[in-house]
Amino acid sequence: MKYDDLLNILGEFGKYQKRISLLIALLYIPTAIQTFLGVLILAIPDHRCAIPTFPNDTYMVQDSWHAAQINQSIPKLSSCKIIVNESQTECNMWVYDTSVYTSTFSSYMDYVCGNEIFRTHGNMVVFGGSLVSALLLGLLSDIIGRKKTLMLSIILLILSGIGTALAESYILFLIMRLISGVSGTGVFITAFVLGMEFVGPSKRTLCGMGYMIFWAIGLFILAMLAYFIRDWKYLSLSVSVPTVAFLSYYWLMPESPRWLIAKGKFKEADLILRQAGIVNKTKLTPMISEELEEEENVESVKFSKLFTSPKLLIGSLIVVLNWTVINGSYYGLSLSVSNLSGNVYLNLTTSALSELISYVICMLLMNRIGRKKLYCSAMLLGGFACLATIFPIIFIKECNIWITNTLSMVGKLGASGAFAIIYIYSAELFPTVLRNSLLGISCTCGQIGGALSPYIADIVNGDLKTALPLIIFGSTTIGAGLLSLYLPETLNQKLPETISDAQQLFR
Repeated sequence: MKYDDLLNILGEFGKYQKRISLLIALLYIPTAIQTFLGVLILAIPDHRCAIPTFPNDTYMVQDSWHAAQINQSIPKLSSCKIIVNESQTECNMWVYDTSVYTSTFSSYMDYVCGNEIFRTHGNMVVFGGSLVSALLLGLLSDIIGRKKTLMLSIILLILSGIGTALAESYILFLIMRLISGVSGTGVFITAFVLGMEFVGPSKRTLCGMGYMIFWAIGLFILAMLAYFIRDWKYLSLSVSVPTVAFLSYYWLMPESPRWLIAKGKFKEADLILRQAGIVNKTKLTPMISEELEEEENVESVKFSKLFTSPKLLIGSLIVVLNWTVINGSYYGLSLSVSNLSGNVYLNLTTSALSELISYVICMLLMNRIGRKKLYCSAMLLGGFACLATIFPIIFIKECNIWITNTLSMVGKLGASGAFAIIYIYSAELFPTVLRNSLLGISCTCGQIGGALSPYIADIVNGDLKTALPLIIFGSTTIGAGLLSLYLPETLNQKLPETISDAQQLFR
């Protein structure tokens, strides 16, 4: 008997699995919040040089005399220069607009006027941590178990979130954000795997998309809290402290029976399966997990065998490229929210709404029109929408803000859909004998794309500050989307077990 056959007996998505799936879905809320917290706490408010002769200087004009001092000391449209003895010079003290943010880490450390790259580094280390996590925590979960790895990731997520709020130096801040990236991706991947191993094959797409909906809910919560809590320290604490509640998962969340069986721990697996059977009102035979012991293992092959099949090799390279591009585009568009014109909290809420709509559409259509059509459509929609932002900049000089923002959100809708689909699509394309290796490579390359995204999002200032990153994300997304037309459809196809099976899929 195979494990999936056991799930059919137990119930593919019974009451027990629904409880587990809800517990796992809730984890995606703090994970999303911590991943994109940098959009707000590293934002750079409007600023100008502080007037040395005005000890209580503020960005907001206090009175007519203060306005005269500003006009006399600050060059028009300048944020970084001050007039001293009738000549302009760089300043080393600034005052900040507190109408949008009371305080951010960037304003706290004065990362302005040539020091903006430190903000970009601060966003990058989160994705650097995700890269480390993709390389190490997946292996760790196979060694010590899903539950222990998940609990370790939750503890690190709590500590790094609180540590971020308490950081008084740039190095400590970077360390905390790095750990946040490691732990956030650890929670994301480990929880996903754990959830999939409890649910029957026909319900895994539903659960996967359900998790992503809770991810989008996390972004809504972040936008709401940020609107009311505009100091970066208090915001970091307010989103991190409640995560302590997830320590209860030590008692609430069981270990994966599939992992326990793979490790020969049949008694422990049987206890969990029997408890699931009681909740699902299903009768199981005594020590049913031992019946899986004789399951035939798929013969392992060397990775070099991939190079013996040109079509499969090209297809695998296209999948890896798409992981890199879509991760870069998705995270880059999310980080670009702070660069868009208009109210940042409204932009963040609209961005979260775009994601939510995208995930619901994918949930409804993925098993109807197929993975390939939906994925290609999402990539091309997102890419062309981002690319189109150049036209308002060139041809509509006035009142182009809402057009650019709308196109950006449409781009985010497409990128979010593709971001969710590729996890399922690529797993169905790779043969079982190489699936773990190829998914590991794809995920690693995806995190590299994510690590590059902050530098693209902050690539330029001036009129093209908003449009140029979107053009880069859009053009690469279109290219990757067109290449994905080479990939076969996997809807209603059996998972390829061997390289020969995968070759038949790519024929």
